[in-house]
Amino acid sequence: MKTRKIQWPAIGILFLAMVFTSCGEGTKKEMATNSQQDQTELLEYVNPLMGTDSDFSLSNGNTYPAIATPWGMNFWTPMTSKMGDGWTYKYDEKTIRGIKQTHQPSPWINDYAAFSLMAVTGELKYKEDERVSHFSHKAETVKPDYYSVYLADYDVVAEVTPTERAAHFRFTFPETDQAFIMLDAFFKGSMVKILPEERKIIGYCRNNSGGVPENFHNYFVAEFDKDFELTHTWGDDWKLKENTTENKGEHVGAIIGFKTKRGEKVHVKVASSFISPEQAQLNLDREIGNKTFKETRDAATQAWEKELSRIEISTQNIDHLRTFYSCLYRVLLFPRKFYEFDANDQVVHYSPYNGEVLPGYMFTDNGFWDTFRAVFPFFNMMYPDLNSNIMEGLVNTYKESGWLPEWASPGHRDCMIGSNSAPIIADAHLTGVSGFDNETLLDAILKNATVADGRPVNSVGRAGLDYYNELGYVPYDVDIHENAARTLEYAYADFTIAQMAKSLGKNELAEKYYQKSLNYKKLFDPSTKLMRGKNKDGEFQSPFNPLKWGDAFTEGNSLHYTWSVFHDVQGLIDLMGGEKEFTGMLDGVFNMPPEYDDSYYGFTIHEIREMQIMNMGNYAHGNQPIQHMIYLYNYAKQPWKTQAKVREVLTKLYTPTPDGYCGDEDNGQTSAWYVFSALGFYPVAPATNQYVIGSPLFDEVKLHLQNGNTFTITANDNGKENPFIQTAGLNGKSYDKTWIGTETVQNGGELNFKMGPEANKNWAISNESTPYSLSNQK
Repeated sequence: MKTRKIQWPAIGILFLAMVFTSCGEGTKKEMATNSQQDQTELLEYVNPLMGTDSDFSLSNGNTYPAIATPWGMNFWTPMTSKMGDGWTYKYDEKTIRGIKQTHQPSPWINDYAAFSLMAVTGELKYKEDERVSHFSHKAETVKPDYYSVYLADYDVVAEVTPTERAAHFRFTFPETDQAFIMLDAFFKGSMVKILPEERKIIGYCRNNSGGVPENFHNYFVAEFDKDFELTHTWGDDWKLKENTTENKGEHVGAIIGFKTKRGEKVHVKVASSFISPEQAQLNLDREIGNKTFKETRDAATQAWEKELSRIEISTQNIDHLRTFYSCLYRVLLFPRKFYEFDANDQVVHYSPYNGEVLPGYMFTDNGFWDTFRAVFPFFNMMYPDLNSNIMEGLVNTYKESGWLPEWASPGHRDCMIGSNSAPIIADAHLTGVSGFDNETLLDAILKNATVADGRPVNSVGRAGLDYYNELGYVPYDVDIHENAARTLEYAYADFTIAQMAKSLGKNELAEKYYQKSLNYKKLFDPSTKLMRGKNKDGEFQSPFNPLKWGDAFTEGNSLHYTWSVFHDVQGLIDLMGGEKEFTGMLDGVFNMPPEYDDSYYGFTIHEIREMQIMNMGNYAHGNQPIQHMIYLYNYAKQPWKTQAKVREVLTKLYTPTPDGYCGDEDNGQTSAWYVFSALGFYPVAPATNQYVIGSPLFDEVKLHLQNGNTFTITANDNGKENPFIQTAGLNGKSYDKTWIGTETVQNGGELNFKMGPEANKNWAISNESTPYSLSNQK
């Protein structure tokens, strides 16, 4: 199959000289023509169903279709699963029980502040398991700005289109005397009140999975454009209370009914607020008001097109185009905005830390253990103003809780390890993001590194800090799980503290933390050339199995975590005995069978299974700790191996289909790996102001930067069989480095590659060609 080269201008309108049709996921018929041009929006290439074919045992993304605007306060999604199930939408399920407002960042973290709408006809069915309707993906349209599904059991088409804090529903009914729309306010405390004279349902929901103050509420308002002929509510234990307008309890809901003609459309405009019922109404009036459904959708479409068109691509492969924009969509969802605009248009937020309504920005629903690696570096490259607001939100979090978040949803959650707020903050500062209180945030990351007591949950601050500061590592035998992983991540966080301190002229402080960042060396076992847990007495933990997942490591084994020396790869090369030994160890991970030891968990966790089935040895791209590893060949002067492996992962492990990821997507991180790598480079070590070069996937990419500059990446003679860089040029001059500076990109210009089918083993192999390592700076 051949297609014309695909290009479009920066406004995001794509002119394709082709007509294409699709039948089912992953199949296509495309026909190039020279006489016909179809205008196609970039949203047409986004598949929100990518990654939804997942469950507890195996993640192909662990995503749900998020119907939302970029970084919206509220998302909406269809529910195929029961209330409270973290896998709220499973691609292979056959029934839908409602469309819910969701804030879920991960099935493992689960949801909060959720409620749903559902339409039924005929006999009234309102209980969750009874009201379900069969549906087919063939009668379902899923786009970021729009969702539609045919509820076959009720002959109803349900549609929704989003704003940041509201949504516009449209239900198309058959002819019936028994048409119903119900609002399920969910469990853990809820209230509904029907106002027939105003055609409204108001109320609140309080469901959560942790991380909320005692006064937590999500206040909602739903406005209808049709009079109610019937009003019911239900109370606890699904007890129907006919002809009532108000209910309050553990789990309540509201039902309104009316007669409809065939094809009659009933509109519902819905908004919510974490601040007050009045603020919910204000959000609705501001964001939808008198807009038609089309006008609401047009605004959502424009919001997405604006962001997607910031990256302009030329390619001959439409599947790569679909995968890229589907991944970019995921990168632009989290962290979500957790702030609102008051009656005076001032930015305010309900604090999920102290329960007060306070001025300023707040963002949430993010696990920094995942997203420090590529999501936030992407924001620094493409969205510095957004990241400035996020940093101000971190200032507010620190002031309101006394600590920085590591996993917030919406407040502090006890999940994952590390001290990864430090690289996020330092990288923002060092790449030139401004407008936030960097001194306060430096104080905050120093508190993480110096204060052991008072942490609200174990994931905040640093577990094992006193041991780390005394011994230089967290011991294996002091009942602190995942101790080696913690040590390695703390050491990198110390490096980022040093970098930020140095940039602020605090040289003595910087030197102290540069030294602490070398603590990774304390866990290196020269007998195995691997990182290994170490006991308090200085002896390595024994027996040692490098294939054992968990235990001293986090969702991985020693083969995965040994490479977590982001800031000093040269130091790791030296420890292993030189470049030959280092690349041999890298090769060994790919060349060995996918063997594993799951005894720590007592069963084969999904991350292990995902590694096993991908046929890349012990390389576990489906989880975050090893995702940078492929790029490390550059540091040992074998960049052609990076190029080959990057291209393999881009084209083998990602597809724009429901099983399109090779593991957890995780708040945009696994997608951000793809987005960066497809461009041709990746931020191996945030806070070093460098991107490390891989193998560009596209013929040409234009990055339309926020400062008005354009940075262009071209790859001549690119293609499936040509993953290897032959030569490179930067702004018309020969370029012989395997990295490019973040400032270089921001200045605009052109990075050009000439690609070929065979490795050029003479390109970029000098000492000066290698990316940053702390050991090379002394």
